[in-house]
Amino acid sequence: MNDQLATLREKRQRALEGGGQDRIDAQHAKGKLTARERLAILLDEGSFQELGALATHQNTNFGMDERHYPGDGVITGFGKIQGRRVAIFAQDFTVFGGSFSQVQSNKISRIQDLAIEAGIPLIGLNDSGGARVQEGIQSLAAYGEVFMRNVKASGVIPQISLIMGPCAGGAVYSPALTDITIMVDQTSNMFLTGPDIIKTVTGEEVTAEDLGGAYVHNVTSGVAQLIADNEQHALSLTKTLLGYLPQNNAEDPPQLEPYDPPDRMDEALNTIVPGDDRMAYDMRQLLTHVFDHGSTFELHRDFAPNALVGFARLGGSSIGFVANQPLALSGCLDIDASDKIARHITLCDQFNIPLITFVDCPGYLPGVEQEHRGVIRHGAKIIYAYCQATVPKISIVTRKAMGGSYVALSSRQMNNDVAYAWPSAQIAVMGAEGAARLLNRRAIAAAEDPAAEEARFVAEYKEKFFNPYQAADVGQIDEVIEPRETRTRLIRALEVLRTKVSQDVPKKHGLFPV
Repeated sequence: MNDQLATLREKRQRALEGGGQDRIDAQHAKGKLTARERLAILLDEGSFQELGALATHQNTNFGMDERHYPGDGVITGFGKIQGRRVAIFAQDFTVFGGSFSQVQSNKISRIQDLAIEAGIPLIGLNDSGGARVQEGIQSLAAYGEVFMRNVKASGVIPQISLIMGPCAGGAVYSPALTDITIMVDQTSNMFLTGPDIIKTVTGEEVTAEDLGGAYVHNVTSGVAQLIADNEQHALSLTKTLLGYLPQNNAEDPPQLEPYDPPDRMDEALNTIVPGDDRMAYDMRQLLTHVFDHGSTFELHRDFAPNALVGFARLGGSSIGFVANQPLALSGCLDIDASDKIARHITLCDQFNIPLITFVDCPGYLPGVEQEHRGVIRHGAKIIYAYCQATVPKISIVTRKAMGGSYVALSSRQMNNDVAYAWPSAQIAVMGAEGAARLLNRRAIAAAEDPAAEEARFVAEYKEKFFNPYQAADVGQIDEVIEPRETRTRLIRALEVLRTKVSQDVPKKHGLFPV
């Protein structure tokens, strides 16, 4: 028995050592932590229970029969984060460069299945050079097993991907199928085809960072939702993010003990919207006045900056927000903003997180490029997402709500539950100048002073339509409120809507406008 225990302890020790001290030193030299160091930071002390620590590959190709490491380059198991149970896997770059193998697939698939059955979040720490070439087609089939489970878990449990190093080829699809992707600046990248292949095929020369670094995917492509300064920051963001999400789709999001008075009114909100509707203001600043102090957690911050999405708290309750940002493109909706908003609506809906929409949008961004790239199709995603969402939905029109953007952004027709407007709201079919010319073209042309006549019609149109009261008269706006009352009104509305029951029409699924 003593010999058997000694053998077990030796194997466990080898698993803890990963690819050996030289490879660990090389990992540190790149400014990266090892897989086990990451787990030690992320998980509550002493909570990790490892599964599959002794699994090794059975591959005999290209000398692999002589190269065996317990765990085979991935660590899987269960643990706790701030007392909450999670399932987790962490690829170990010190073992075969974290290359994806049949054994890795079996271990990750196993933990995915257990996470779904237990109804707990799944966190993946990705750090891999790609498929293990020595295994050929088996490594590609192994990816498929993980992808299938990503889809199976989608909308059932939260899935969070951290890109802690390279993530190339087929490996990128798994993070893309999860709910939130966090990348580390300068040390992580994602791409389907690397710089060498691109140079061979197209002749373009590009670095891995410029091709698929954290900045690229957080600003340009929109593949990632968060960028971290370093690995410790990425792990900290993960802990914070989990605080807004439930364990699974059958539970409500975590409720904190209220620390910010629900009846707090902020006089600054009464003056935050400029009197001149041509002047911009910072919607982020507005949100900080409304939500619980320090609770705003923005996603996709640098992608499509004309729209803001993320999580926050009201009276301790987790909520999701969507808002136009007047400082960027005047808050217009375009292709990227539409995708960003629609995705966030769906994310909140699948995990029972109420949605609050702050509207200040002059319409969809005009232009040939937008039309040719499919702004109609992408804009329809917002409509589809709002109509499909069954969580409590509240809207506040702070200033402009023009044309189709008014309808799309959580209007009453989008199954919105409560619609508020500030006195500064302008709810109209189109802008005053365009409407005046369309409705009074002949009168303006026949006038002695066409410019003065046009200005008169513009003023008349603004007086009649550039306010929230006509919309309130016909029931499209439930209440016109003082801006300083916004926080209190939202909290009271959420209290009523907390027990909202959805009545879905039975069907297999609709056709999302992809």
